[in-house]
Amino acid sequence: MSVVIAAIKETMPHEHRVAIDPDVTKRLIKSNMEVLIETGAGTESYYSDEAYEAAGAKVVDRQTAIKQANVVAVVQNPGSETLSQLKSGQVIIGLLNPLVASDQMQQLAKQNVSVLSFELLPRTISRAQTMDVLSSQSSVAGYKAALMASNIYPKYFPMMITAAGTVKPAKVLVLGTGVAGLQAIGTAKRLGAVVSGYDVRPASRGEVESLGGTFLTSSVGNGAGAGGYARELTAEEQQAQQAELAQFIAQNDIVITTAQVPGHKPPLLVTQKSVQAAKPGAVFIDLAASDLGGNVAGSKPFETVTTDGQVMIVGAGDLASRVPNSASQLFAKNIQAVVNYIVKEDAITLDLSDDVLKELVATHDGEIINPRLRKTLNLEPLPEPTPKEEPSDTKEEN
Repeated sequence: MSVVIAAIKETMPHEHRVAIDPDVTKRLIKSNMEVLIETGAGTESYYSDEAYEAAGAKVVDRQTAIKQANVVAVVQNPGSETLSQLKSGQVIIGLLNPLVASDQMQQLAKQNVSVLSFELLPRTISRAQTMDVLSSQSSVAGYKAALMASNIYPKYFPMMITAAGTVKPAKVLVLGTGVAGLQAIGTAKRLGAVVSGYDVRPASRGEVESLGGTFLTSSVGNGAGAGGYARELTAEEQQAQQAELAQFIAQNDIVITTAQVPGHKPPLLVTQKSVQAAKPGAVFIDLAASDLGGNVAGSKPFETVTTDGQVMIVGAGDLASRVPNSASQLFAKNIQAVVNYIVKEDAITLDLSDDVLKELVATHDGEIINPRLRKTLNLEPLPEPTPKEEPSDTKEEN
């Protein structure tokens, strides 16, 4: 019997993506899996129900998709009502926000549901890179951030030489030069702006300069953390960072901020004082804006705030969702990579001795098993799982 994969319609406000697109549907079916798509799940990503049916999927109602699936694929946490419908032995994959929604993770463990959450993925392991949703979606967000800034900014981005005179190019500062930051730098540079990138990770210099940007050094110690994520800075480091950034911010017209620490409040990079000191017409695009806070003082999720000094602050934590078709294509390929990793011989196998899965899997067999999530919940560390033994030569001969 083949494994059944279901993608359900997203219910979060401002979410327009879908977890599986028609192309990946074809690939999964070719790998002997069955695909169920909730009616209308792809509509806001510009994928029709007919496109899914042409790819070989069955388009069904939400309850049927959840009930019949072995694996439920989502973009964002679908909420407690949907999660409560999952049954023992099922797997759910997506951006489930486990370090914040820890109560839901405990409930899913009680339901004996296996939770695979992309925020927990160890991003520095090469085998995990095809599964890295945070990178694929950050790339989309960084691209869109530069386009949005150019659209809002009341002047030209590039230098313009006309008969009436020359207009200077915009100066763009990108704070945080991970995947989103680098894509923002590259896009802003292609639009003709003068671009700088700032990061507390010294290794970022080469990447910024390769895109034609100027790398701004930091007095803060190395901010690289475990697993490919930036670490949370101490209060003293944040204060020093804000002070040095104030000087850089005052020299620029557009500031794009990208600094996030999964499961924690984003660091405040742009203080109220820096916002007040910005030039009229300056634009701040805050990719970290969320209910937990943002990188820019005064930013609000999904809103554009214009200050008394005519400075625009865009709460842009949903930018990947504003390019829903392309973002969904990439997200679906990340889902496919995970599914291919855990499905062996038409069965789901979660080997928790595997260095990717022991981090990616939040709950399994009725237990919270992810080390970071257990630490958040003040649970004792679990013993290391024993690696599966390779078959002996004798067994192979038999």
